[in-house]
Amino acid sequence: MSGGEAHRVKVVKVLQSALAGNDAVAESLRRRFRAAGVFVVNVIGSPGAGKTSLIARTIERLRGRARVGVLEGDIAGSLDAERVLEAGAHDAVQINTGGQCHLDASMVEQALHQINLENLDLLLIENVGNLICPTHWDLGEDLTVCLVSAAEGHDKPRKYPEIFAKSDAVVLNKIDLMGLSGFDRPEFVRHVRALTEAPLFEVSCRTGEGVAEWGAWLLRGCEKANTSP
Repeated sequence: MSGGEAHRVKVVKVLQSALAGNDAVAESLRRRFRAAGVFVVNVIGSPGAGKTSLIARTIERLRGRARVGVLEGDIAGSLDAERVLEAGAHDAVQINTGGQCHLDASMVEQALHQINLENLDLLLIENVGNLICPTHWDLGEDLTVCLVSAAEGHDKPRKYPEIFAKSDAVVLNKIDLMGLSGFDRPEFVRHVRALTEAPLFEVSCRTGEGVAEWGAWLLRGCEKANTSP
């Protein structure tokens, strides 16, 4: 075996070890979330897809019906956490990864020191803007949601099939821009359905269109989490 081949095998083993360690922490988080009766959703999307806008709209929609907490993952800054607090989040914590392109379970575990889960019904985790890296890292969530926007183009399912195939729901945002962006909706839906039968929500965070259906779906998840043994 050449030196290059040996090096490649070693890198694979290191990655597997890192993921195994993450999964152990994630499973501990999952038990903790379930014990508190909190429904947890991991929102994954590209930069600019509208993750924070969707979360803010969701908080507004569920006001008075669900206590919503938010973990905001980003490279740096605290603007997103400030924004969701202004929208009415019950609690929010900004997680700065310092350059890492995804959240991991240990980051979530540390952030929970600043949140009382007993005061929440729903915890939304906004992952770092990326459709690749976050796909492999379990955060202890109940469900994973893939968010894309019409402004990004209709070819995202073909370019990033893994996240679509893994997700428990897909949200298409900025539908008010379909006509301006040349977005081919039938083509998009066809490629999504080739990968998953998960619910597909079409929304506009600017106009509020479609947010009611999305919010109702989340409420059903909260009800299930609150009644699970």
